Amino acid sequence: MASIDDLAEVKVTHRSAFGQLVTGPPGAGKSTYCNGLQQFLTALGRPIHIINLDPAVSNPPYECSINITELIDLESVMKEFNLGPNGAMLYCIEYLEINFDWLLTRLDEILEHDNGNGYVVFDTPGQVELWTNHDSLKNVIERLGKLDYRLAAVHLSDAHYITDASKFISVVLLALRAMLQMEMPHVNVLSKIDLLSTYGELPFDLSYYTEVQDLSYLLAKLDSEPRAAKFGKLNKAMVELVDDFGLVGFETLAVEDKSSMMTLVRLVDKMTGYIFIPHNTIEGDGDDTNQINTQALFGSIMSSTTKNDVRDVQERWLDNKDAYDEYEREQWAHEWEERKKQSAQPEQ
Repeated sequence: MASIDDLAEVKVTHRSAFGQLVTGPPGAGKSTYCNGLQQFLTALGRPIHIINLDPAVSNPPYECSINITELIDLESVMKEFNLGPNGAMLYCIEYLEINFDWLLTRLDEILEHDNGNGYVVFDTPGQVELWTNHDSLKNVIERLGKLDYRLAAVHLSDAHYITDASKFISVVLLALRAMLQMEMPHVNVLSKIDLLSTYGELPFDLSYYTEVQDLSYLLAKLDSEPRAAKFGKLNKAMVELVDDFGLVGFETLAVEDKSSMMTLVRLVDKMTGYIFIPHNTIEGDGDDTNQINTQALFGSIMSSTTKNDVRDVQERWLDNKDAYDEYEREQWAHEWEERKKQSAQPEQ
């Protein structure tokens, strides 16, 4: 008779997926981006599931496949343990790490019919400790990676911060710390780029900020500010630290702009390897329109022109924003008239 030790181990298999971990400080536009991404990819026929990891948000603005509040919520933790919001937030993410099996079970459920090609987007809280120096979120993502989840971090920063030298250096340092902490494919993004023109003229071209060129040019500006001047040596050390690593650069994003969203999706798909999925496994419903959209997206991804020229971004959103906006309105009006004409024609 065979002993228990001789019995074959039952192997438990789990689903896998591609996707994004969306991080960024409060107000960076994480939930707005997730909402826009869901609409954008759904229009292209790509299956997408958004997982809300913010225990303070029970009703996010997007259709949520998994919500951490099903497991634990911030308000209950604050009341039960007499914690402030920051301490309670850390407790909730630590609780998620301990209950990783719950997350995995829920992921298996929503990915059951995606044939290994599902797409998940994790919307995280704005508390910076979670992705700069606290290990629970990192541990959760690492465990998913071992289960063949191919994820990339999309780190959002409000483009408004580039208008102030001290804020921009802070944003760059925060992005660098997130890259070093999470240790995963990572893209930094200046969000709300479409609002940048409302903040006045930039002292440098947009490329200076997206490429994080020689930050020593900003030291003179910092030294002229009464509050920052007394920290001259510290400012210089921080600038040198960023330059020494040479890791930080930024993409740009306007969520409501189709071209801007397409560029970022292309880049993330290259980082995760989603571009290598055969087209016929993405769409299973036989919808010709969806297949055409998908073919167009992934065919263009393979081109060498993945990254938008930042000069075009500056032209569109800074130098000639009003002219471009007027042109788009005319195009939309023309398209609307064409649709009305088509709908008015009798069916044959």
